[in-house]
Amino acid sequence: MEPNASTPATLPLAGIRVVEFTHMVMGPTCGMVLADLGAEVIKVEPIDGDRTRHLLGAGAGFFPMFNRNKKSIGIDLRSPRGLEVAIRLASSADVVAQNFKPGVMAKYGLDYAALSRLNGRLVYVNHTGFLPGPYEHRTALDEVVQMMGGLAYMTGRPGDPLRAGSSVNDIMGGMFGAIGAMAALMQRAQTGRGQEVDSALFENNVFLVGQHMMQYAVTGQPAAPMPERISSWAVYDVFSVKDGGQIFLAAVSDAQWQAFCDALGFADLKADPLLATNNDRVRARPTLMPVLRERLAAHTADALAAIFERHGLPFAPIRRPEELFDDPHLQATGSLAEVALPDGERAGATARVTLLPLRMDGERLPVRSSPPRLGEHTAELLAGLGYSPAQAQALRTAAAVA
Repeated sequence: MEPNASTPATLPLAGIRVVEFTHMVMGPTCGMVLADLGAEVIKVEPIDGDRTRHLLGAGAGFFPMFNRNKKSIGIDLRSPRGLEVAIRLASSADVVAQNFKPGVMAKYGLDYAALSRLNGRLVYVNHTGFLPGPYEHRTALDEVVQMMGGLAYMTGRPGDPLRAGSSVNDIMGGMFGAIGAMAALMQRAQTGRGQEVDSALFENNVFLVGQHMMQYAVTGQPAAPMPERISSWAVYDVFSVKDGGQIFLAAVSDAQWQAFCDALGFADLKADPLLATNNDRVRARPTLMPVLRERLAAHTADALAAIFERHGLPFAPIRRPEELFDDPHLQATGSLAEVALPDGERAGATARVTLLPLRMDGERLPVRSSPPRLGEHTAELLAGLGYSPAQAQALRTAAAVA
């Protein structure tokens, strides 16, 4: 696809080379963040391709979502000739990122200890299940750490732990890996030396539930699962309304409560001295909420949204992910960009992908290239490493690269 008007040279990480030995979501997210920021990110895949290219169901979006703006080379690390290519490629990098089980990269001489001897300026990012400690050799998944790290307990109803509806730890773990990589690059600019960075799913999950841990530390009361929590605000709920609709409505200050009552004609509630302050209303929730649910049920979700928007009150329609493609705000702010799908029955078709949720100098970070086909950049990368066309062909013939 054609590059965006913002060229790589204008982006913050232009000139930085990243080589990633990653799969699934966590490691690829780190590479995607660095790629979106302008780095040259090279994805090293098995010669039969990253298996996320062909996942079904909930995994079908993994590869096209997290691998844009990257180059692909297929390498058989079990082949001595392929491994030589991988080591030469990794040695040429500013950053290497990986998310394999402990010991896998060391087996191939692609760990930090080995590569840093070849390139002392290398920043090496490990994406793991756990930081070094008693759990470090366990196999971790997003769902595993959500269960053991309190997030599933907080998301589900009592007795029914439920994972969050997105790969939150994988994605955030990759983001923290990218933050660590960028911090290490800044430090390298001062010291001239690289370093090893570790980002872990379990510790990321614990960071996410840290607010609930601190709630216990401050109050002495365990945090209740979110569906059963004691809300800090009286009006902070999903309401079922007319024609089967649903909408989230909130009034989180005394001024908002008064505006809420004025907007909906609830003069009696506004004047009730037992509802004068937020804490009064929180204490009155057992009697207040049934009244509000009955009264609000007479309105449609669209009518309530219009009222709340007009009065500057917090509200949210209940949307499904597929409905967001048509969201007018996302369209107006350039939050979605087209990519060509690289694999599967729809290979070559275009789809809109979500961009990083930030602007730099007033611009969104662009999609410069679609998720790559397996080995799409192998010839270019081998030439850059000094392999002649004949040598590159010999590597392909030997199935050392793809």
